[in-house]
Amino acid sequence: MQKVTKEVYLKWYEDMLFWRKFEDKLAAVYIQQKVRGFLHLYNGQEAVLAGALHAMDLTKDKMITAYRNHVQPIGMGVDPKRVMAELYGKATGTSKGMGGSMHIFSKEHRFYGGHGIVGGQIPLGAGIAFGDKYHGVDGVTLCCFGDGAARQGSLHESFNLAMLWNLPVVFVCENNGYAMGTSVERTANHEEIWKLGLGYEMPCGPVDGMDPVKVAEAFDEAITRARTGGGPTFLELKTYRYRGHSMSDAQHYRTKEEVEEYKKIDPITQVKDILLKKKYATEEEIKVIDKRVKERVLECEKFAEESPFPEVQQLYDVVYEQEDYPFIKHKL
Repeated sequence: MQKVTKEVYLKWYEDMLFWRKFEDKLAAVYIQQKVRGFLHLYNGQEAVLAGALHAMDLTKDKMITAYRNHVQPIGMGVDPKRVMAELYGKATGTSKGMGGSMHIFSKEHRFYGGHGIVGGQIPLGAGIAFGDKYHGVDGVTLCCFGDGAARQGSLHESFNLAMLWNLPVVFVCENNGYAMGTSVERTANHEEIWKLGLGYEMPCGPVDGMDPVKVAEAFDEAITRARTGGGPTFLELKTYRYRGHSMSDAQHYRTKEEVEEYKKIDPITQVKDILLKKKYATEEEIKVIDKRVKERVLECEKFAEESPFPEVQQLYDVVYEQEDYPFIKHKL
């Protein structure tokens, strides 16, 4: 694994802070009804993405995830202005404004969504990895899902085939504790989700999902295994979301005190403390980063605000049409 240097810590701090502020801005404009529909925010889980990206090879590795999917494509290289525009429903968005919050996608940057069906991306992630193996592509797929999706039957089917076919895939459960609003302890007779891999003799284990260094180390081992023909891994990243499941979540299932306790191990704060403790950056230098992040978020907002909505014709332009399709009787 690439060494975690001063430069890495500085990048982690700026990236994670930008992702956090990007999501905060989306929450603000959602209240103003500039972003409509569902909105699922990543606040608190940033170390998972930061650590994963450090271990990935972004020239060939791929990622697929659930509907909490705004910042992952940004980390993989998608222009954040286009991501925000997509949430605004604008023509300059990643899917021309027709995907919205839950369906960010970028073939160019190997980010395959954004999926609204709980657990729907798990067999798709295995399928992407199968495609790479079939075509001899030296890439690894990270297939991410939440603790709620871990109860889907499709997970077991995917685990079975991934092991049977020795697929280059890393299954990643981002366990933030409550799925949509039900604690992990109430959904099964065990709380160690990573142990589901044991039934398939799949390498598996728990990871501190609030520490980007530990995340990077775990992903590096798993990705290396997949890339060198060792097959799948299942990692349970124990993390926490500071906001509700979605913007409509009243969060009656947990206390404010619990949230505050988890904020004491905030991944952004952890990295900032290391920067200061190791003298990688001064308070003044960190303020410069903070200012730069704030300006970038405002640029994204301005771009989304000023972008046009799609023309009505676009709805017809993106529908597949085959004029000589059999069984359809054309009017004379």
